[in-house]
Amino acid sequence: MKLTLRVWRQAGPDDKGKMVEYKLDDISPDASFLEMLDVLNERLIAEGEEPVAFDHDCREGICGMCSLVINGTPHGPERNTTTCQLHMRKFSDGEVIDVEPWRAKAFPVVKDLVVDRSSFDRIIKSGGYISAPTGTAPEAHSVPVPKPDADKAFVAAECIGCG
Repeated sequence: MKLTLRVWRQAGPDDKGKMVEYKLDDISPDASFLEMLDVLNERLIAEGEEPVAFDHDCREGICGMCSLVINGTPHGPERNTTTCQLHMRKFSDGEVIDVEPWRAKAFPVVKDLVVDRSSFDRIIKSGGYISAPTGTAPEAHSVPVPKPDADKAFVAAECIGCG
């Protein structure tokens, strides 16, 4: 895929930021959004330029560190998906993609796409939580299994000594 990225660049919290345009070729549609940013950073480093700073921790869709605003939408175009689980196939070849930090007064920009999350960390440390439903997996015992399927599973478990 060929893409044009317009990335928010800001040297520090007191500096004025701006959008900087980068053109990328040969991005795999199977790459995650963060892997695509890694490709950009590898190129920038090879060219002697400063890489784009962005948060990433687990890259498994659970930590929330990689939250970005992509084309004006938090985490990007796919609903209920974290940025690290967003794949480039959700974008069109030749598309222009704007990438910005998630901005809020409580989360000032530290550098480029990195924000100061210390206010959120203080809420967590104090035992606080949010009540937003996160769409977790259903409880295993709440999913009915037909009797014939359960019997087959039990027979299979007996043959390996755990039934």
